[in-house]
Amino acid sequence: MARYQLTLAYDGTGFFGSQRQAKSRTVQAELEKALCKLGWTGRSVILAGRTDTGVHATGQVAVVDLDWSHPEGDLVRALNAALPADMSVKEARIVHAKFHPRFDAVSRRYRYKLFCQPIRDPIRERFAWRIWPEVSGEILANAADLFLGSHDFAAFGSSTTPKGGTTRMVMKAEWMQAEPDEWHFEVQADAFLYRMVRRIVFVQVTVAQGKFSAEAIARSLAQPAKADPERHLHLAQVQVSRRTRSEVPAGLAPAHGLTLVEVTYPHPESRGQ
Repeated sequence: MARYQLTLAYDGTGFFGSQRQAKSRTVQAELEKALCKLGWTGRSVILAGRTDTGVHATGQVAVVDLDWSHPEGDLVRALNAALPADMSVKEARIVHAKFHPRFDAVSRRYRYKLFCQPIRDPIRERFAWRIWPEVSGEILANAADLFLGSHDFAAFGSSTTPKGGTTRMVMKAEWMQAEPDEWHFEVQADAFLYRMVRRIVFVQVTVAQGKFSAEAIARSLAQPAKADPERHLHLAQVQVSRRTRSEVPAGLAPAHGLTLVEVTYPHPESRGQ
């Protein structure tokens, strides 16, 4: 019996998120079904983090204890033969018996894609958010810089645990122009709050379209909201009544533009491999 770290990729369109649910198709459930075909008898695989319904991944990490007497490459091929077409295992490697994909992670990196067009594009919109009017690249870049460093992000998400804190360290926040009408946002942090990436993307787009001032971002990071920002999400995305000077516009960027790209860990030697 050995512990294997699996790197997963999936098109989130057909999944109700990554975590197993009783009556819905999820990434975890599909992976566990594939493992059962290889003789796995465990109760549950462990994922590095949760992705919401519609969110994609190219670098999700799962850990499973498995009695497998063949090379890791054979495990990759066997699992991919058993997995559905919208999901794959990119890599398998043996790790220390106490390795945990979530608690041992030192950072996560996400990418958000959007493009600016007035008319819908069904193909591109599977993996990117179509917005209009177009955005200012300079304003996007300036807004992204505000998120760098350690801040209390209470105004941009909620804790994933009942008593968890809302302070996070953001190491990278950068917009890149991939096409004349397409922008990619790369963000890396030690951890993320629930829906934090989609929230900060929405706020930046709102600012870059000239609908709101970037000063609101700086104020919210300097004086984070005490109340859970999730209370606002049922409201219209931009028009929020009785907004105070410290509030940022309410709303979320759509899930289909978001991809979990990478989960990073300490050097292998520090994990006892």
